[in-house]
Amino acid sequence: MIIVVGSINLDLIATVDRLPGPGETVPGSGFSTAPGGKGANQALAAARAGAQVRMVGAVGKDNFAADALDCLKNAMIDLSGVGETHASTGTALILVGADGENMIAVVPGANASVLPGDLSKAFMKKGDVVLLQHEIPLATVAAALDMAREAGAVSILNTAPFQAEAAELLAKADVIVANETEFDLYGKALSLDGSDRPARIAAFARRTGRTIIVTLGSEGVMAATRDDFLQVPSLPITPVDTVGAGDTFCGYLAASLGAGLGLEDALRRAAVAGALACLKPGAQPAIPLAKEVEEALAQGR
Repeated sequence: MIIVVGSINLDLIATVDRLPGPGETVPGSGFSTAPGGKGANQALAAARAGAQVRMVGAVGKDNFAADALDCLKNAMIDLSGVGETHASTGTALILVGADGENMIAVVPGANASVLPGDLSKAFMKKGDVVLLQHEIPLATVAAALDMAREAGAVSILNTAPFQAEAAELLAKADVIVANETEFDLYGKALSLDGSDRPARIAAFARRTGRTIIVTLGSEGVMAATRDDFLQVPSLPITPVDTVGAGDTFCGYLAASLGAGLGLEDALRRAAVAGALACLKPGAQPAIPLAKEVEEALAQGR
């Protein structure tokens, strides 16, 4: 079982020719809504990868809640751990430029009410994979990491979005996933040794004994364990929209590790899935099915 403890949002997406600078207004060419939130995105990705998934989180008692949960319900994800609060359902305000790059502002809403006491709904046990992010209170993330270790579950911490005070949590997780910017910031906060990023990645793995994975966009993925260093390329694509690519990677990684794949094979599968997610607009609507990922892997795209 993949247990995702994290955020559930409704994304409000505007497309623009180019992203605005500070204080600048630019005209938009389209608007849509889509279910999102890093937790929900990663849960859906794990389900589309073929895993059984349980979601722990919260939504508001408002008109956004049903839309935010729609894709998760259709994917048969266990939502018994999702509570309702009087806060608004979390929202993400997303601008997507013509080149596929994006700017995002997140309003936590109900996600801020996911507290350590809610973790009793996770029902963690040995052999589960517990997937976490930083869009819920860090106290809950810390408690979930401790609970996963006590239960004998494997924990994966996606360090997005960056929060300096979360640096001390990284060593609590069995597997850490950060993008290149996040890792560089955490590297400074943790005073990691090394003259370049690969050296600092290896230094983190040696210091903590944990597996660290750093996603590099079009340049692929680097990963280190205490004894090994891996580098996996990305698919050569022309992105339509990079929203949700990192979440797709995390969900597929969790599902792949939970299915017993070795780290390198799990990284390859997750990297392909993340790249394919860039070929369609939106976060959850763009997450590929396992069949699409396997076909791309077989074709060596």
